[in-house]
Amino acid sequence: MENNIIKVLIKKGVRIPNPDSVYISEDVNPDRISGENVTIYTGSKIMGEKSLIMRGSQIGYEAPVSLENTLLGENTKLKGGFFKEAVFAGDNSFGSGAQVREGTIFEEESNAAHTVGLKQTILFPFVTLGSLINFCDCFMAGGTSRKDHSEVGSSFIHFNYTPNQDKATPSMMGNVHQGVMLKSKPIFLGGQGGLVGPVRIGYGCITAAGSITRKNELNNDRVLFGGSFKDLSLPRQFYVYKNVPHIFNNNIYYIAGLISLQAWYKHIRSLFAYDDFSRGLIKGMQDNLDLCIKERIYRLKIFCEKLNLSKEILFSKTKDKKSTAILIHEKAIDKFKLAEKIFKTENEKSNLNKEGEKFIRIVEKKLELTGKKYIRVIQNLEIDECEKGIQWLFNIEQKIINKLLI
Repeated sequence: MENNIIKVLIKKGVRIPNPDSVYISEDVNPDRISGENVTIYTGSKIMGEKSLIMRGSQIGYEAPVSLENTLLGENTKLKGGFFKEAVFAGDNSFGSGAQVREGTIFEEESNAAHTVGLKQTILFPFVTLGSLINFCDCFMAGGTSRKDHSEVGSSFIHFNYTPNQDKATPSMMGNVHQGVMLKSKPIFLGGQGGLVGPVRIGYGCITAAGSITRKNELNNDRVLFGGSFKDLSLPRQFYVYKNVPHIFNNNIYYIAGLISLQAWYKHIRSLFAYDDFSRGLIKGMQDNLDLCIKERIYRLKIFCEKLNLSKEILFSKTKDKKSTAILIHEKAIDKFKLAEKIFKTENEKSNLNKEGEKFIRIVEKKLELTGKKYIRVIQNLEIDECEKGIQWLFNIEQKIINKLLI
C-alpha cells in the first residue's frame, strides 16, 4: 500500500529522488499532498490521516524527516527531525535535529535553526528561533517583517516544569490583540539565557545574553538583566507554593489570549481560504489552538488541585486559617471553579462584537483589492483600521481577565 501511495504521488508530480527509502503510512491521503514543486528526500516518513503538504514544500533536505499528522503550508522547508501534530502556515524553515510536538503553530515566515525542541508553542509571523533551543509552552509575537522580527537567541531555555512537578508555566512574549496586526516592536531574548515560566514580556524588550528572567516585564522597550545568585544553602519546603497570584494570573492572561486568537482564526483567518488545501491548513491551525487551550486549562487545574496540599502544609505550621497565604490559596481554588465555566462558555461563543464585525468588513474589502495573501493584507491595514481589530480582541480578553484575576 505504501508503494501505491508513493506511485500516486510521483505520478502527480511529487519529487521523491529515492522512493525505496521513503515510508508513507496507509492512512495518509495522497489528495492532501500537492504535486506542485514538492520534494520528499531520502529517509523521510509521513504518517497520519491529517497530514497535509502544500505546494513548494521540501522535506528532509539535510537529514531524514518524520511527519506525523503535521500540516505544511506553501513553501515550507523542514530540513531534518521529528514533527508531530504541528502546523506550519507557510514560508517556514526549520533546521535539522528538530523535535516538534503537538500544539505547535508556526505562522507565516516564522522559522527555526537546528536542534530546537517545541511543544504547545505558538509563533506569530516572522518570529525566529536560533539553534539549540528548548521553547515549549510559549507564545511569541512582535515584529513587522522578515527584516524586523522577534528572535530567540541560541542556547535559550524556557523552564516549563517546576520543582512541585506541574506545568502551569506558559510564558507570553507580546500579546494576541496587538501582535496579530504585525505592527508591534520586536522582542529579543538573548542567547544562553532563559525564562522561568510563567512570565509575560512586553513589546520592544530585550533580555541580555546569559540572563534568566523570572519576573514579568509589562512595560515596553526595556532591557532586562538577570543577575546571578550568591552561594547559598537553604532548607527546602516541599509542595508549598509561595507565588500563587503570579502563577494563577499569568495563566489566566495566557488562556484569555488564546481564546481571543481563536476568534481571530475563526473570523479572520477563514477569509483567506482559497482551495481545499488552504481550508485544511486553517482548520489544522484552529484544531491545534483548541488543543493548546485545553492543555492550558488542564495544567492550571492540576496546579489548583495541588494548592489544597500546599494550604494544608501552611496551616500545619501556622494554625492560622486567616493568614494571607492561606486566603490566597483558597481564592485561587475558588476562582478556578469559576474559570472552568467561563473558559467553556467563551470557548464555545463566536466572540463577534460590533468592533469585530466592523473589522471583518475592513478585511473583506482589502481582500477584494489585494487577493487572499494573509501577510500582505494585514500589513496594508491602516492604523485606525487596526485599532478596531485590536479593540475587538482586547475586549474578548478583558471580559475573561476581569472576572478571574486574584
